[in-house]
Amino acid sequence: MAAFMPGIGSAMGIGIAGRSATGVLSEKPERYGALFLQVVLPGTQGFYGFVIAFFAMNTINKFEELTLSTALAILAACLPIAFAGMLSAIHQGKTCAAGILMTAKRPEMAVKAGVLYAAMVEVYAVLGFLISLLILLGIS
Repeated sequence: MAAFMPGIGSAMGIGIAGRSATGVLSEKPERYGALFLQVVLPGTQGFYGFVIAFFAMNTINKFEELTLSTALAILAACLPIAFAGMLSAIHQGKTCAAGILMTAKRPEMAVKAGVLYAAMVEVYAVLGFLISLLILLGIS
């Protein structure tokens, strides 16, 4: 869950932002550099989920025999990044798409508003990542 839910959200978020960017770039290809960061930004949640999945697998490998309660604890530890990562990536993609459309008309606002507003959505994925990580590190 830690890997696939944020991965799905990241793919959707990048798709949303990418559709907006291709529309803008068809008219203004010189804006590619300004739009690139806003297109790839929703992909970070997929990486957060991958890291937590890696930690979860390492936690599982620490046990000679995995009990049901430990397995459920590991599953529960993956839920914060699973849901926060998936939902924030989708909404970050929508925020980036709006920033991309704004950048088409006002390129000077690309970083000031487009990236900054999208980064504010990212905070919640980071919080989900940290909670999942802290729980996994505490499972012994």
